[in-house]
This record gives sequence, structure tokens and C-alpha cells, in this order.
Amino acid sequence: MPSKPQNIEMIPTCLHLLLVVLLHDAPATASIAASQQFREAPKFYNSPSCPIIDNGSNCSHQAVHVVMTLDLAYLRGTMAAMLSALQHSSCPENLRFHFVAAAASSHLCEVISSSFPYLSFEIYPFDSSSVSGHISTSVRSALDHPLNYARNYLPDILPLCVHRAVYLDSDVILVDDIANLASTPLGGNSVLAAPEYCNANLSNYFTPTFWSNPTLSLTFEGRGRKPCYFNTGVMVIDLVRWRQGDHTRRIVEWMELQKGMRIYELGSLPPFLLVFAGNIAPVDRRWNQHGLGGDNLWGLCRDLHPGPVSLLHWSGKGKPWERIDRNRPCPVDVLWAPYDLLQVPVASNPLL
Repeated sequence: MPSKPQNIEMIPTCLHLLLVVLLHDAPATASIAASQQFREAPKFYNSPSCPIIDNGSNCSHQAVHVVMTLDLAYLRGTMAAMLSALQHSSCPENLRFHFVAAAASSHLCEVISSSFPYLSFEIYPFDSSSVSGHISTSVRSALDHPLNYARNYLPDILPLCVHRAVYLDSDVILVDDIANLASTPLGGNSVLAAPEYCNANLSNYFTPTFWSNPTLSLTFEGRGRKPCYFNTGVMVIDLVRWRQGDHTRRIVEWMELQKGMRIYELGSLPPFLLVFAGNIAPVDRRWNQHGLGGDNLWGLCRDLHPGPVSLLHWSGKGKPWERIDRNRPCPVDVLWAPYDLLQVPVASNPLL
């Protein structure tokens, strides 16, 4: 399990991560970083009704705490997601970003500081070796990256003073105030809130080995209501309840079982379903218009789901920045392009 980080200030964190990359991964990081130059985002200001929060505090309970993973491969998506959250927030100065990064992904701190010089954020190194032994191969190799499993350990990584957080994948765009999502009621005992999809067949996410074993197939029984599929790329998390329920240990136990008897196929999602499905506080589906990246094998274009939209999610194989760079964007990618902070010649971007 990752060691508990100390509460350290932003600048020392950047210097620490920079030292790590210089010692361990300088050539690779320098090469990738040179191809990704980002422009500075505009500064957004609070409306008069916003509570006043100490700019130096990453622990305020009045702040909206946003948690994302951070790596070079998805950096462009992360930057766009951050910009969209700030742009559509009524209290953007009260957002606090918490990033979990692989230890060798150090250039990232400087990039964020340059593009968002006014932003309050913290970066927490994640020791990939702590989870790599529990990872089983899935339908798409990108899903097997250790950083995809960092969400399992968020209550151990984030400071104890952070009680509630919104977890976001790096391939999302917000078009609504994230504070509305963060304030979702969690009820008396729910640890997570997320949009649920009860029309999805939950049995498809587990193997026949799982369903044929009476002990395992009864996992979802007695949870009070029907367990439904939910997407882990957008979640409101009560970190206090998670810690009290020791849910990280429960998730890891399912991952260890998976290594021995193959009970599911799809990356880090099934253990979350096994632990939390049936006890999820509901969130309107407008907050996760997922699947815009197509399926996990081909990533073919998809349209928006019917109904209102607050958050767009390019889950699946196809990422909008990759399709734009190939000059083969899907129609929905035009909604992502305005938030792209990458500095590129106008003529090279087919959506501008």
C-alpha cells in the first residue's frame, strides 16, 4: 500500500518531482515534454456569493476537492478537464486539485504551474510497485496501467483533513458547475455517489467462473437494493466513511482472488462493483455522458446520449486529442476541442 504522504507545499512538491525525473527518467520525459507545450489558461474569479477560503489551505471543508491521476500520456486530457471545471465553476478560486502521479512523472508539476499559475493544487507520488502485483490483464492494455488503480488507495494517499472529494478521469469535460456534483447527498451510509445504469446487465462484467461459484455469486445479495453498473471515472467519495469501512482492503482482496481464478475481464472497474454496487448514492446521468470514446477494442465514434449534459466522458479506446491529431475527429470531439490548451499551429487543428 502506498505510504501516507505528508502535507507539503506546492513548490517543494514540484522540486521533489523534478529531482525524481532528472535522476530516473530524464531522457524519456524530456522527449515527451518537448512535444507538449501548453499555453497559459485565463484566470477565473469567484462570484460575490462564494465563501472566502484561505488560498494556502488544501484542507478547507468549504472547498471543492477534485482528485485526478496525472501522467504524460493523458496530460493533455487532464489540462482540458481542469480548464473546463474552472471555466464553469461559480467559485473557481475555491477549487482544490489533488493529483496522484507516478513517481517518475515529474515534469507535470511544472506544466500545471505554468498553465495555471494561480491554481491551488498538490501532487502525491504513487508507488506503482504497491499495486502492480495485483493487476490482471484486461481487454485493453491501457487499462492495466498501475495508475488506473490509484483510485483504490485515495483515502490512504490524500490528507486526513480532506473529507469529501470528486474523482474525475482525465478524459472528461465539464459544462456545468462541479460544486453541484460535489454537493450530492450521500445518505446515511453510502461511501460513493455516481450515476448508475441499472439497464446494463451486471453479469456481463464477470466471468462464468464467478457466477458458477455459489459463494461468489451471492456477493450482491442483501445490499438493500438492486446492484447496478456505475462508471468509476466520475465519483463523489466520502473519504471518512471509506477509511472507516476499510474498503481499500476489500478491493485488494478481490484483486488477489482475480489473480488466482479469473472472475472478471475489465481492469479496475469490477472490484469497485463487487464492493460498492447496491450501495451507491444516485447522481443524475447528465453528470457522466460516458462512452464517447467508443468501445474498448475499436473506439468507434458514438453520439451523445439523449437528455441534458453536465459532464462529457470519452471513456473507451478513442480519445479526442488522439483523433484530432490524426485528422480523423468524431463529431462529438468538437465539444472537447475548445478546452485544449496544447499550443499547435491553427492550420494543424481540423476543429479550429
